[in-house]
Amino acid sequence: MVLSSVLGFPRIGANREVKKAVEAYWAGKISADDLTKAAANVKKASWTGLKEAKVDLVPSGEFSLYDHVLDHSAAFNVIPKRYLGHDLSPLDIYFAMGRGRQTKGVDVPACEMKKWFDSNYHFVVPEFSESTDFKLNFNKPVEEFNEAKALGIQTRPVVLGPVTYLWLGKAAKDASPDFTPTSLLPKILPLYKQLLTELKAAGAEWVQVDEPVLVLDTGLQFESQFNTAYAELAPVAPKILLTTYFGRLDANLNFAAKLPIAGLHIDLDRAPAQLEPTITVVKSTSLVLSLGLVSGRNIWKTDLSAAIKASQTAVDALGADRVIAATSSSLLHTPVTLASEEKLTPEQKDWFSFALEKAKEVHVIAAILSGSQDSSVSEALEANRTSIAKRREFEHTSNDAVRKRVAAITPDQLERKSSFAVRQEIQKKKLNLPKFPATTIGSFPQTKEIRTARAKLGKGEITEEEYENFIKKEIERIVAFQERIGLDLLVHGEPERNDMVQYFGEQLDGFAFTQNGWVQSYGSRYVRPPIIVSDISRPHPITVKWCGYAQSVTKKPMKGMMTGPVTMLNWSFPRADVSRELQSKQLALALRDEVIDLEKAGIQAIQVDEPAIREGLPLRRVDWDPYLTWAIDSFRLATAGVSDSTQTHSHFCYSDFDDIFPSIQRLDADVISIEASKSDMKLIKTFQHYGYANQIGPGVYDIHSPRVPGGEEIQQRLGSMLQFLPDSLLFVNPDCGLKTRGWKETEASLINLVNAAKWARQQYP
Repeated sequence: MVLSSVLGFPRIGANREVKKAVEAYWAGKISADDLTKAAANVKKASWTGLKEAKVDLVPSGEFSLYDHVLDHSAAFNVIPKRYLGHDLSPLDIYFAMGRGRQTKGVDVPACEMKKWFDSNYHFVVPEFSESTDFKLNFNKPVEEFNEAKALGIQTRPVVLGPVTYLWLGKAAKDASPDFTPTSLLPKILPLYKQLLTELKAAGAEWVQVDEPVLVLDTGLQFESQFNTAYAELAPVAPKILLTTYFGRLDANLNFAAKLPIAGLHIDLDRAPAQLEPTITVVKSTSLVLSLGLVSGRNIWKTDLSAAIKASQTAVDALGADRVIAATSSSLLHTPVTLASEEKLTPEQKDWFSFALEKAKEVHVIAAILSGSQDSSVSEALEANRTSIAKRREFEHTSNDAVRKRVAAITPDQLERKSSFAVRQEIQKKKLNLPKFPATTIGSFPQTKEIRTARAKLGKGEITEEEYENFIKKEIERIVAFQERIGLDLLVHGEPERNDMVQYFGEQLDGFAFTQNGWVQSYGSRYVRPPIIVSDISRPHPITVKWCGYAQSVTKKPMKGMMTGPVTMLNWSFPRADVSRELQSKQLALALRDEVIDLEKAGIQAIQVDEPAIREGLPLRRVDWDPYLTWAIDSFRLATAGVSDSTQTHSHFCYSDFDDIFPSIQRLDADVISIEASKSDMKLIKTFQHYGYANQIGPGVYDIHSPRVPGGEEIQQRLGSMLQFLPDSLLFVNPDCGLKTRGWKETEASLINLVNAAKWARQQYP
């Protein structure tokens, strides 16, 4: 029979229990034991929910209090020396690596974070060198396998594969210049053998070993490492399901299928065309083929009939016992359940499927393929057919005005009136900013009072007028604070905004929103992605009112803040029935109108953030050019409608720019800011290497940590930056927005930032 499988499950809890418990532990309100109990309750609910959904192969070992890659590093003793010797518990060392620590004489920054492949999930980057002392501090897969077993639930443990784990890491500062992390494979394999041997002894029949590096072009260069690793691991391990996701194997399939593994998982949501070639390659082997039929990345209900038809091909070729119906990837990237959604219309709710609902979908697919006569299965299939038909009918409707406007886009709409060199001189006179202008990325702390006021408005406990008066006072306070400490280019602080994507989506036509559709971004930072359901347009101005008010209470220039079209798209759940390019350009046109209206309202600098532009890059190089063309065009379409005197800004999150630098240059933003404080100047060297000519604000401190950077520390960082960047182009700003920080640390950090900018003006007049 065909089995059903889920590759991973959201670890946040249906009511964000993990976030609340972790943050309570950080605040000293609960003990480590209390935190462990809260985590155990969430794991129990997840495992129980999946069994009740009749999933055959339930995952374990993938739960995390912060990040699964960080878990792996803690387990394998990949702990940088700076976190040791402070008399911290293993749990506090773990959190210090994730978010830094600055208390009771301990002052250590957080490890670097990067995006998990092309998702908005951030992982903590491992640091390796020749002196890395691997040892198995604990066996998390075994612990969770036994934890589930004690509940009467047999699971399939999940382990991050050795090649991918090493590839995700970076060379530590004590590594030799020619060191590569994957060279440590012989040193780490004994620990994997120990881990897997203990899993087998505990009674695990299967183990899921995630090797997503195999969907990258890079994967091909690791063929020998894969051969070596799995030749050693297979004899001591439970049956290995080698798991790939987010893309296609392509040429890597040829050697992956020959590894001494028991099964292979492929993502048919992202890469449906790889089904036929995969069947051809594995047919003559004994491999079980796990089919990623149900999307782990989007929330649209699966077309079960189409999924069954596709997978029947595999069943016919291999036999039912060699096929698994599965999610395409871990469901980490989707909300927990639709059950708590009460404000979606019945029509909208019928379109969607969250993690628990997706688990039921894989069960139905597997049951149908196995010839089930269960009436509940056939009823679920028929209900799904009805839902899909209704959605397809809705998709036929469109906003003709929006479609025609996209079709009428002309090349001149993507171009600023003059070159950057001309614009820069005009902007210098108008903005009158000093050298090394000090600014922020946009948001200021979202205090309890702000959240309470927003909640009261939503519940009808205060009037719109009362809420607006509250927001005005917040803006006045934020502006006065910036003036007092000496920032040069101000922001209004965004007290009226919830999430940088959600807020804009709520003001645009074409979006739907959830109440509890939370997804983990990093650590305890969760987001509620909007859902694009139809053509997008702007019915009214969005930011003009509050930015204009902020400008009215100061003589210093005010920077308008917007989220860019590509980021809006990448950080939403997009439509599946039309191209991403079309959705992006619809967003760009809506935002273009907003940018022009901001300029008319007297805003002299406008920041259109694109932190997700690198994240959305396809995983295979052959697919890059089409994406980069429409993504960069979308940004230019949104920003190019203003006069030369208006300074355009954009911001980018953790990004490797080396491969796409020409595209970053083509954005033609007057100023870009980038998260650079934790990358050991790697990003800055990239900009120097390629000769970036526009203005740039590399982040001088990490806002994802509560740690306050010292003034000398920021000065040193600025001095390092000036070794690679012209002093005439440098802005001084934090790594990212300050929304998640507290006011005390924000004030201290920004005062040090402003003083460092003043120091730079003296040192580089």
